[in-house]
Amino acid sequence: MDETASQPGRDCPLCPRLAGYREALRGQHPEWHNAPVAGFGDPAARLAIVGLAPAVSGANRTGRPFTGDAAGAWLFDMLARFDLCHPAETGDSPALSDVFITNAVRCVPPQNKPEPAEIHACRPFLRASLDALPNLRVVLALGAIAHQSSVKALGGKLPKTPFAHGAVHRLHSGYSIVDSYHCSRLNTNTGRLTEAMFAQALAQARDIAFAPG
Repeated sequence: MDETASQPGRDCPLCPRLAGYREALRGQHPEWHNAPVAGFGDPAARLAIVGLAPAVSGANRTGRPFTGDAAGAWLFDMLARFDLCHPAETGDSPALSDVFITNAVRCVPPQNKPEPAEIHACRPFLRASLDALPNLRVVLALGAIAHQSSVKALGGKLPKTPFAHGAVHRLHSGYSIVDSYHCSRLNTNTGRLTEAMFAQALAQARDIAFAPG
């Protein structure tokens, strides 16, 4: 793979632990995607949503962020309430309106826990994805790792932008970041993230994205 490419290749070697896990999954489930998962959505999006990493039987299986698992179903239901996505006619990838969705880490990590070096290695791909959105104004970061990677990818400084659910950070680069707890099943089932909490964070991001000027 060309390590200067804007997106990782199917057999990206940058993270040996993730590459080994990917190969093991290919042996167990050869019909799955089992490769780095690219973002998807509206190329004219003003709002980007950044998650953590592909879920093993979700995006790692389908090849689309937040599809095929409970977290994705929860997220897309909330986006539909804001008229930001619509059911697809076929498959399990909804049609996004003015929204682009991606992850801080492109390959599925064991136990859903990427290591710091893996997060760092994948950050150029996140930066490239966000740079490719000419109308981008705001990122909704789902969780602390997505927040940290998004801040760095957009040229912000972490000491000045601590993660907190519902926090709004306006970066000197002109972008804004809105924080939310990740819509993982653990967070939604335990009540750490409620529908009202997520709706409020999403509304904040939407309002910034669609504000005049």
